[in-house]
Amino acid sequence: MILLGSLLVIAALGGCGRQADAGAAPQASALPPQNVSVVQVRQADVPLTVEASGTVTALQSVDLRAQTTTTVAQVLVKDGQAVKKGELLFRFDDRADRAALEKARAQLARDRASLADLERQLARARELKAQNFIAQNAVDTAQANVEAAQALVKSDEAAVQAAQVTVGYNELRAPITGRVGLVGVYPGSLVQPSATATPLVNIAQLDPIGISFTVPETQLAALLAATKAGELAVEALPPPGAPRDTAAVRGRVTAVDNLVDASTGTIRVKAEFENQAQALWPGQYLRVRVTLRTLQGVTVVPQAALIQRGTERSVYVVAPDNTARLVPVQLRQAMGEQAVVEGLDAAAQVVIDGKQNLRPGTPLRIQAAGAVPAASAPGSRP
Repeated sequence: MILLGSLLVIAALGGCGRQADAGAAPQASALPPQNVSVVQVRQADVPLTVEASGTVTALQSVDLRAQTTTTVAQVLVKDGQAVKKGELLFRFDDRADRAALEKARAQLARDRASLADLERQLARARELKAQNFIAQNAVDTAQANVEAAQALVKSDEAAVQAAQVTVGYNELRAPITGRVGLVGVYPGSLVQPSATATPLVNIAQLDPIGISFTVPETQLAALLAATKAGELAVEALPPPGAPRDTAAVRGRVTAVDNLVDASTGTIRVKAEFENQAQALWPGQYLRVRVTLRTLQGVTVVPQAALIQRGTERSVYVVAPDNTARLVPVQLRQAMGEQAVVEGLDAAAQVVIDGKQNLRPGTPLRIQAAGAVPAASAPGSRP
């Protein structure tokens, strides 16, 4: 009986050992190597930009209208022609105005002759008064007649100048250098000096040219700080449908509006661009990108590498023993698919794919996903 009991005890102990071995096997296999994709973090200079929709506007745009009622004699400009300041564009029928000018000149000549005669009479009156042949009041009357004639001559001179100005209205010249639109009149057309009349033609300055756009008021502080720091660069992005090799046009911010639009929560900004190639056209709608500032030598990782728990963010990095290590980081700037963070070593490799299956200390089977591309940060927010 004692022998049988000993055998039962040994058998029981053997069974417990096998159960212990069976329980240890799953624990050993609880952390198998996990397939992950990693990238090398990079140190880069990251521009902080803001994108907005803008409209191309001519820095100068003039509607030309007649300043006198007449008919068109000559049209010396063609649709879409480039013109220079002072170039003659239209001639009007000026016969009536020239006749009025000649009449004013004749009136001036007559009154000048009358003035000369009165001045001679005054001189004789003074001589006679000196010899006591006439009274002083006769001299005073002659003096008054001369002064009245002098005033009349000045009035005639002003009338001549006014007639010359009216004659000048019969030649319409370009007030600015630019490109004309569609000409609205032909020889023989009647034109009138009316603000509501259809313009004869419009001239728009194309080089340089401006773009007006709006940015959210949340960007106002950064925008003003950037303008105070120096010239603020801005890019006009190629419009949809443009050839792939079309480059962005670079310009500079020239003005920030003096108030925020309370209805939209935005503020207007104006930029100026060189436009020798005339790639920008008044009224065109496009996107612009303003570079507010540049972060120098920062650490850049993909957004996909970040793990967010509440307000805290962290990333898995490859430890020296090829296991996963969870490292807390501080997000400094989000930029689309990339992010600027603090708290990582410059030589660290971060996990971007497969991190959902990781725990600290998990062995890793690494598949490189490539390096983080250079940060251009389109559409980022400061």
